[in-house]
Amino acid sequence: MKYNLGCGNEILDGFVNVDSVALPGVDLVCDLATTPWPIESDTAREVRLFNVLEHLPDLIPVVEELHRICVAGGIVQARVPFYNSPDMFADPTHKRFFSNRTMDFFDPRTAACRERPYYSSARFHVSIATVYTRVLKVYLPVRSKPLKRGLLWLGRFLGGVVWVIEFRMEAVKGDAAT
Repeated sequence: MKYNLGCGNEILDGFVNVDSVALPGVDLVCDLATTPWPIESDTAREVRLFNVLEHLPDLIPVVEELHRICVAGGIVQARVPFYNSPDMFADPTHKRFFSNRTMDFFDPRTAACRERPYYSSARFHVSIATVYTRVLKVYLPVRSKPLKRGLLWLGRFLGGVVWVIEFRMEAVKGDAAT
């Protein structure tokens, strides 16, 4: 299965479109802030959350639900505003900030996860798929590894350099999760 969580009006063919409001095209009405979700375990090959996570009050239970519903190797794509992006502060419904290291706490390959494994048992191999910068009101996707690194480094010191980051998270289950 493929899930488009927090789809809003962006209905995708081939996905189960999930939102908290029964909008046209929504297949499943579900409040993602309330767990467990009414989605079977180990069914998701692909999950898409674009501009959703920053609206939810508690990240850890959400990541644990993502891990629960994903098959081993299932891919989660999560797009969020960068912590010092003007977009982060523009929307009064945003509850959570994200840096390029936020998801490290769920990746067993990182020091953050190894030092604090008690935060969560959910494990993903995490990478930054895309960094978005903005020029003249146009979001420009950057996928080149050296350019992403450079923008993220500069974005630590200057707001408005990195506007949005997109995480790619591959579910790790079983012995590979340790």
